[in-house]
Amino acid sequence: MQLEDLRVVLKVAEFRSITAAATHLDMQMATASAAVKRIEAALGVELFVRTTRHLRLSSAGERYLPQCIAAMSMLDQAKQTIHNDLDIISGEIRLAVSSDLGRNIAIPWVDDFMEQYPQVTLRAHVSDSNIDFYRDALDIALRYGAPADSNLYGFKICNVPRLLVASPSYLELHGTPEHPKDLLNHQGLFYQLQNILNDTWHFSCEKPGAERSYKIKPKAYCAANDGDLVRRWCVAGKGLAIKSSLDIANDLLAGHVVSLMPDYKIPQGELWLISPSRQSITPTVRLLRDMFRERTKALLTQLVDKGLLEKSVLED
Repeated sequence: MQLEDLRVVLKVAEFRSITAAATHLDMQMATASAAVKRIEAALGVELFVRTTRHLRLSSAGERYLPQCIAAMSMLDQAKQTIHNDLDIISGEIRLAVSSDLGRNIAIPWVDDFMEQYPQVTLRAHVSDSNIDFYRDALDIALRYGAPADSNLYGFKICNVPRLLVASPSYLELHGTPEHPKDLLNHQGLFYQLQNILNDTWHFSCEKPGAERSYKIKPKAYCAANDGDLVRRWCVAGKGLAIKSSLDIANDLLAGHVVSLMPDYKIPQGELWLISPSRQSITPTVRLLRDMFRERTKALLTQLVDKGLLEKSVLED
């Protein structure tokens, strides 16, 4: 009996579907089906009751598989303990990251990491959509915002100010806004998630005697469910956008866009490295965490040195 066959059987039991388990494990359905048959042949019993539309556990499967789950968990934990004790930096990283941050910042950093540790391999899930660690077969996610689920584990990487930005070419044609109300006369570039258009911008002024908050809804000129596309539109001069200072950092430093209305602050975000379990926090993940902290601090420091961000952003 092969452990890999047993892992397939456990996934079939979890999804109640050979097709879904095969998709999750990135294998052919025939391969997954053969693994189930080998395990059943070795045991001499059928673990599943199959119909034309459904698959469910047999009475033997209901008794046998929970013990297998516990045993596999112990084996995985033992393997992880050895790796932790020996500080082995190897294995596959299954990383989810948002489109803009991933393509332009994080994945190039991970490429450098893999050159330093050649036994590490990568599966990248680059998307702005909501993720499910188990459905999407992920180990870690680099995401803006602390984990909302108390069952998840997370490490804060850095503070991330958000900035109102536009290209010099756009400002030359349409003028430079000085006050939040001026934005009503400008073209907004927005991010959209699951048909929800994030077209309301929030600002606050903390200058003595002028303390006030503003909620502004500019004209939605362009919108997309891909943050990298919104950034590209902004660089191309299509309108104004509110972007993470990390996502837009290289464009700011190169002068492709400029930061606007410095007296009016936008709610600050945070970047976190999130994991579904303690078992996923391997020596490799800890090194990645440290690398992300080091690289983001260096990039934010460049923005601080250019006067684009306040020094307080570098504080924990």
